[in-house]
Amino acid sequence: MLGYRYPEASMRRWRSVLGFYFPVLGLLLSNLTLGGVPQAGSQSGGSGKPDLADQTAVLIGAGDIVGCKDPQGALATAKLIDRFPGTVFAVGDLVYDAATLPQFQNCYDAAWGKFKDRTKPALGNHEYRERSAAPYFQYWGEQAGPAGKGYYSYELGAWHVVVLNTNCAVQDLGGCAAGSPQEMWLRQDLHEHRDACIVAYGHHALFSSGVFRAHAVHPELKRLWEDLYAAHADIILAGHEHSYERFAPQDPEGRADPQHGIREIVVGTGGRSHDPLGMPLANSEVQNTDTYGVLKLTLSPHGYAWEFIPEEGKSFRDSGVGVCQNRAPQQARTNGGTR
Repeated sequence: MLGYRYPEASMRRWRSVLGFYFPVLGLLLSNLTLGGVPQAGSQSGGSGKPDLADQTAVLIGAGDIVGCKDPQGALATAKLIDRFPGTVFAVGDLVYDAATLPQFQNCYDAAWGKFKDRTKPALGNHEYRERSAAPYFQYWGEQAGPAGKGYYSYELGAWHVVVLNTNCAVQDLGGCAAGSPQEMWLRQDLHEHRDACIVAYGHHALFSSGVFRAHAVHPELKRLWEDLYAAHADIILAGHEHSYERFAPQDPEGRADPQHGIREIVVGTGGRSHDPLGMPLANSEVQNTDTYGVLKLTLSPHGYAWEFIPEEGKSFRDSGVGVCQNRAPQQARTNGGTR
C-alpha cells in the first residue's frame, strides 16, 4: 500500500539475504552462460583492493585414477582437466600396480603428470602397497604435506582446504579416533580457520552406497567428520568406490541437515575402473556407475558451485550450488540446491 513502511527488522533481514544471494546468483549465472569454458583469471586494475571475483577459485579432480596396465580411462579424464585452470585434487589411489618410485612416475606421469605442479594429492590405500607409502611421498615431496603423515591444509581463494589421510589402520598414522595425532591436528587447524569456508577431501568415505559395505562405508572416520561438522564445513570429497555419488547435506550420524550439514560427494571416477552401487543410503541424491569424469568446484567467497564433467562421449552430468555456512546469513543457509 502506498506510503506503507516495512518494519526495520524485516528490512535488515532482507538486506542480509540479498547481500548473500547477489554474489551466489552471479556465480550460478556465470557457470550457465560460460557453458564450462575456462576463463582467464581476473586482473587487478591497480586499485590495490581485490574485488570478490578475484577470490573465486577452481578445484577440479577425482580419485582412483591410473591403472598402469590400462591407462585409457585416466587419459580420458586428463583431457578434461587440461581444459580448465585451477588447483587439481587427486583423492587417493592415484596409481595401481606400482610399488616403486619409477613405476609410480612412469604410470602417473603418462596421464595426470602434466598437472603435477598444480596438484594437491591425498593418500589412498593403494599408495600403501609399499608399507610407508614412500614412493608417493618421494614423488610429491612437500606438495603431499609433512613426510609420513599425509594430512595437511592450504588456502584456495577465500576457502580453507583440508586434506585428510583416511587410511586409519596404517600403524604409523596413529588412527583417526579422538585424541589421535591427525584428529588433534584437525581440531587445531579448524580452530585457526573458524571463520573460513571449508572443503575437505580424503580417499575413503563415511557414507557410500557401495555394494560391499565393509569396503564402502568407513565409520572410523566419524570423529573427523564430527570435527568438520562442528566447524561448519561445507563439502567433503572422497573416492575409493569407483563411481559417482552425491549426498544431501547431513550430519555425522547420517541424518539430513539442510541447514548445517556437510555435502559429501564420492568421485572415484578418475579412470581406473567402474564399481556397481547397491541400494542408495539415506540422503543419497545422485548415483552413476558407468562414466569416468572429473568434479569441478567453483569456490566463491559466499558459496560454491559443483559440476561433474564426463569423459568424451558420455552424457551423465550433475551440477548445483551451495552456500558457505560460515559466511552465509542464517536465513540463506537452507536454500542451496541442485540445478
